[in-house]
Amino acid sequence: AHFVGADLENPNACESVISEARKRFHKVNVLVNAAGLTSRGTIYDTSPELWDRLMAVNLRAPFILTQGCVNWMRETGTVGSIVNIISVAAYCGLPHIAAYSATKGALATFTKNCANGLLHDTIRVNGIMLGWTDTPNEDVVQKQQGSPDDWLSIGEEDSPFGRLLKPYDVAKLTCFLLSSDSGVMTGSLIDQAQRIVGTLSMPDDITGKDV
Repeated sequence: AHFVGADLENPNACESVISEARKRFHKVNVLVNAAGLTSRGTIYDTSPELWDRLMAVNLRAPFILTQGCVNWMRETGTVGSIVNIISVAAYCGLPHIAAYSATKGALATFTKNCANGLLHDTIRVNGIMLGWTDTPNEDVVQKQQGSPDDWLSIGEEDSPFGRLLKPYDVAKLTCFLLSSDSGVMTGSLIDQAQRIVGTLSMPDDITGKDV
């Protein structure tokens, strides 16, 4: 493994990830676009600056990284697989993540468009539509927005399966989609959530209102 630190809001930094990989490896087989911002903001108070930052990190960065990888895959004739980590917020989203939801909706469309465009290059592209997931950053964001310290316990108690999604849940599905186990599967958007889309909710004492 070789780590390259990069601020994905900067297009040049995104390109440096590809260039560094090219220096180290003779080809690329897989790409996972997993980095993203979840900054809050409603339609009333999201600033143009926040909108642009979310678009840059959540949408433009995956575009640049995907473009760099697929061109490299085509040069080497590599059978490739790409997975985009998206969100069920792409279907609508809670009111306080207006810009975030828009970026994920666009990434979902981008996923399908790439899958269609890369069919004859034997490069598969799929997306995972995540539900509410317990991550270190989610803890930071919840506390920043004034949720109680035990927000995780409240959320998991309210969840049908008694827990939120965990990073290992996402990792297992990602590995399946990247591997030959998923066969010729491409252009799929898989809902990895424990509530049926259209009935998504979070507890009142975390969001302030049920949706």
